[in-house]
Amino acid sequence: MSRRWAGGIISSTYTAPTITTANGVWTTNTQLQSKNANIWPLLKPSSVDYLVVGGGGGGARDSTNGTSGGGGGAGGFRTAASLAVSAGSSYTVTIGGGGATQTTSRTNGNNGSDSVFSSITSTGGGGGGAYPNAGLNGGSGGGATGESVKSGGAGNTPSTSPSQGNNGGSTTSGSFEAGGGGGAGAVGSSATSTIGGAGGAGSSNSYSGSAVTYAGGGGGGSQSNSASAGGSSIGGAGGGSGNSYVGQVGAVNTGSGGGGGGSSSGASGNGGAGGSGIVIIRYPDTFADLATIGGGLTYTFTTTGGYKIYKFTAGTGLVTI
Repeated sequence: MSRRWAGGIISSTYTAPTITTANGVWTTNTQLQSKNANIWPLLKPSSVDYLVVGGGGGGARDSTNGTSGGGGGAGGFRTAASLAVSAGSSYTVTIGGGGATQTTSRTNGNNGSDSVFSSITSTGGGGGGAYPNAGLNGGSGGGATGESVKSGGAGNTPSTSPSQGNNGGSTTSGSFEAGGGGGAGAVGSSATSTIGGAGGAGSSNSYSGSAVTYAGGGGGGSQSNSASAGGSSIGGAGGGSGNSYVGQVGAVNTGSGGGGGGSSSGASGNGGAGGSGIVIIRYPDTFADLATIGGGLTYTFTTTGGYKIYKFTAGTGLVTI
């Protein structure tokens, strides 16, 4: 039936309008059904905040009654607000593993693996150096071996802006102590004549819902001396007289480096494994949940402080907005 007013016919037909949003198309019918059921559809987020931390590098093992192994560097630490995403699009999430325990004498520590979210890659930490090697490059660099003049591995490799990490600590001629691995917040300390260098400090982030420190460097190994500290108490301590010269492991899901193995007369210790990395994404809780999360990912989901927070702790897979 035509609609009329005093001046004549407005139109002979009437078409319900389509409501178009930035995140899809809602028909008037869809809106009315949702309103009647009191389940109005939520918009999808157009951006997310992220934290991506690579796996920490492992500490090196050196020889009995010889030099000590360098501490592992922390995994790359990258974080920012408001990374653009698109509704219905899928993005890769990968959690980097820490470098494995080093059990072979005079062998560099193992590098950590990369962590990834979308276009953001945080490089695994560099392994600690074993005689006669410098520390290895990575998100943060591994500490150098003792006995000779060696530099720590280069951090922020490959280069990102802001920087994803720092260099490992160096060593000097005549000292059997090893350098500490670099951390997200500071370079690894250089060895002294009596103790391995401490691991570089990590950096704090609150995207999990509370302030947490990530990416501390592993302590350098010591010869017949006390253990050096891991960065921010999450990097593994270096091997020394107080822990049977065994490098300690980096804390899990912090991307921290493992401690370098120490040595003494008749004894030497393994290099500690690096800690696994982590990926966290969050966005305001007024938006809809993620549409799908790949089965290969281990994660937790919380809503706190006005945000929906997804914390991925293992595996690899796709997430769909």
